[in-house]
Amino acid sequence: MKRLYSVLGIALLCASCSKDDVSKIIDPIVNLTYPDKAVAMDPKVLGTIGEVKVYNGGYGSSMVQDPNDKTVFYLLTDRGPNIDGTEKDSKVFANPMFTPQIGKFRLKDNVLVFESAIELKNKNGVKLNGLPNPEGKGGSGEKALDTNGKDLGKSEDGIDSEGLARAADGSWWVSDEYGPHIVHFDASGKEIERINPWTTGKKLPLVFAKRRPNRGMEGLTITPDGKTLVGIMQFPLYNPSKDAVKNSLIIRIVTMDIATGNTKQYVYMMERFDLQAVSEIAAVSNSTFIVLERDGAYATEETRGDVFKKIYQIDLASATDISDDNNGEKGRLFDGKSVEELKDAATLAKYNIKPVTKTLVADLMKDIKELYPHDKAEGLAVINSSLIAVCNDDDFGVTGEGIYKSKILPAIKTVDKNSIYFIKLKTPLK
Repeated sequence: MKRLYSVLGIALLCASCSKDDVSKIIDPIVNLTYPDKAVAMDPKVLGTIGEVKVYNGGYGSSMVQDPNDKTVFYLLTDRGPNIDGTEKDSKVFANPMFTPQIGKFRLKDNVLVFESAIELKNKNGVKLNGLPNPEGKGGSGEKALDTNGKDLGKSEDGIDSEGLARAADGSWWVSDEYGPHIVHFDASGKEIERINPWTTGKKLPLVFAKRRPNRGMEGLTITPDGKTLVGIMQFPLYNPSKDAVKNSLIIRIVTMDIATGNTKQYVYMMERFDLQAVSEIAAVSNSTFIVLERDGAYATEETRGDVFKKIYQIDLASATDISDDNNGEKGRLFDGKSVEELKDAATLAKYNIKPVTKTLVADLMKDIKELYPHDKAEGLAVINSSLIAVCNDDDFGVTGEGIYKSKILPAIKTVDKNSIYFIKLKTPLK
C-alpha cells in the first residue's frame, strides 16, 4: 500500500532543498530521487494504418507505484487503439483483438523503461478484449468497427479498463467504462470475480448502470487498510436521462467493503459542467483521497491560462451517504428527483445532502516546471505526503475522426508519449 510520511520527516529531508527542486526530494525508504518528468521511450509499434504508426503506448489510464520497489510503476491501458467513426456512436478499432493490460515500468536514469506486461484474462484464462459489451451486460450503445468498416460485434469479454488498484497480496482491482464493472484479477491477470450492477452476490448499486457512455468508473483505489474499494464516476450519471441532468455538477463516489460487498455512495461536486471531469482517485488515508479533475484541452503557452487540470484532496468523513435502501434503478429520490437532477450545491443543501469536502492541492498548469502539454492527465499516485505523481493516457499515439492521424501535441510538435510528472506539493497531504 501507499505509505505516507510525516510532515516533520519530509521537512527534515528537504531542509536544504530549494522550494521547487523536485529532484532533491528523497524517498526515505530507498534513498530514491525523483525527476521532474520521466518519459517512456521507444514504445513498440502495434501496426500502421496508412502512414500512421499505432504505438503500444496506450498505458497511463491509471497508475500504481509498487509498494516494495519504489522505482517500479504499473500503468494500465484502456480498451485499445480506437478513434471516433463517422457513423453515430461508432468507434474504429485499429487492433480489434488488443488485450487490455498492465504495463510494468521502471524509473531508471529519469526514463520510464518498459519491462513487462500483465494481460487481463477471464476466469478461463482467455484474454480479454476492448470491444463493447452486449446490451444488458454493460453495453454502452457504441458500435465497434474495424478500419475497413466491418462491424466487430459485441463481447462479454470486452473491458474498457480505466481504474487500477493493487491489493496487499499482489492481486489487482480494475474498474471500467462499460458496465461499469469492477473486476478482481490475480497477480497474473486472471479474473477472480466481476462486480457490476446486475451480478449476483457482491454488486454495484443498480443506478450505476445509468452511466453516460464512455464516461464510466474512471477512477478506483483501495484504502490503506486494504478493506475498502473506492470508485468514482467520470461524469454525472444520465439519471434519469441526458436531458434531465443537463448542467448537473453531481458525480457519484461509491465505496465497497471488500469482505461483505456492502456499499455507500457520496456526492462529489465537479467545478464546471463543461469539463470531461474526473479522471482518477488515489487514497491518502482511509477517508481522504486525491482526485484529478480536468478538461480535454491541450495547453500551449498562449492557452495555458484557460486549460483546466487540477488535483483536489477530498474527505468522505462528513459527507452524506446517499444510498438507496431499495436499490432502485434511479437510486434514492428527493421529492421524486434523482440526486443528479438536483444539479448544484444550493439544491443539495435544501435536502441536507453534504458532498465530500474538497481542497485544491495542485494545478498542472501552474505547479509543473515546464508546460504540461497533454490533453489526458489520467493516473495518480501518492509518493509521500509532499510528493505526488501524474501520468497521461497517450491514446497509443493516434487520434482522428473516421481517419487515423498521429496524435501530435501542439505545444511541442511531437507524438504523445506516456509520461509521469512528479509534483512537489505546496501543502502536505493530511
